[in-house]
Amino acid sequence: MEWDDPRARRLGTRELRIFLAVAHSRSMAKAAKTLGTSQPAISKAVADMEYALGVRLLDRSPQGVEPTQYGRALVRCGIAVFNELNQGINEIGFLVDPTAGELRIGCPDALAAGMVQVVIDRLLRKHPRITLHIETTSLYRELRERNIEFIINRMPGLVAEEDFDAEVLYRDSVVIVAAASSPWALRRKVQLADLVNESWVMPKSDSPLWPALIKAFHASSLKPPRATVTVSSFHVRISFLATGRFLSVRPGSTLRFQGRAPLLKALPVELPSNQEPVAIMTLKNRTLSPVARLFIEHAREVAKPLAKRKW
Repeated sequence: MEWDDPRARRLGTRELRIFLAVAHSRSMAKAAKTLGTSQPAISKAVADMEYALGVRLLDRSPQGVEPTQYGRALVRCGIAVFNELNQGINEIGFLVDPTAGELRIGCPDALAAGMVQVVIDRLLRKHPRITLHIETTSLYRELRERNIEFIINRMPGLVAEEDFDAEVLYRDSVVIVAAASSPWALRRKVQLADLVNESWVMPKSDSPLWPALIKAFHASSLKPPRATVTVSSFHVRISFLATGRFLSVRPGSTLRFQGRAPLLKALPVELPSNQEPVAIMTLKNRTLSPVARLFIEHAREVAKPLAKRKW
């Protein structure tokens, strides 16, 4: 459908906004209340869209409405349209005032507290009026739904999704860590066999950190250790480690950003090669905002020393 197609002229942002409200609420009445209009006006707008496109967009029932496959396609289109419109508005605002803007990104909490925090600090020193929002869960869903502009995350096997573009920043390894005050941190050499029966605080099993640890123990013909405590929160795991009684795993690069009084220390354990790329992932064919491009430039600079170092 070209921009001057008669159907396109009958399907503007008003109609898309109405349809998105209906699809979200699954109700003509609720959509009318949300948009501050009448239910007959909503029904007529949807009927006009269906007539213009020549397909049924909604299945109606006494329980409400449900988008058809054509309706779901229009929902995806509408989200993309409003996202690009907002990007354009933000870009105009950035051109007017390059020191301001808003950015939403996604990354695991370990990266958020490490490399990403350093990038943000450098960015805000130059552009203090920029506002940032960081998502740490459901990253790929948030990216596909265009709630965030990009992800910074580990990419096991360097396999990207078909709808993503990826730029590798550096390669990182998983290391076994203990509190700097732990007796384990004072030892010059540690064998994996020594750690089997220790107390471990671990991320949930869907974390990419788990497979590297299990692989290391299997490679040494050892049974992997049991997770004494399993918790998704990075900060809660840090609290357990701080007691000195627990071990855990971390991306090696995150230890670089601990400051002058490091809380954690990597144990001198020989692990099989487990380097995986850390990359910026964006949606294919999506225009990034000026603030996103500025952030990525700073991320490349922060990542340069990490790319040269083997963890």
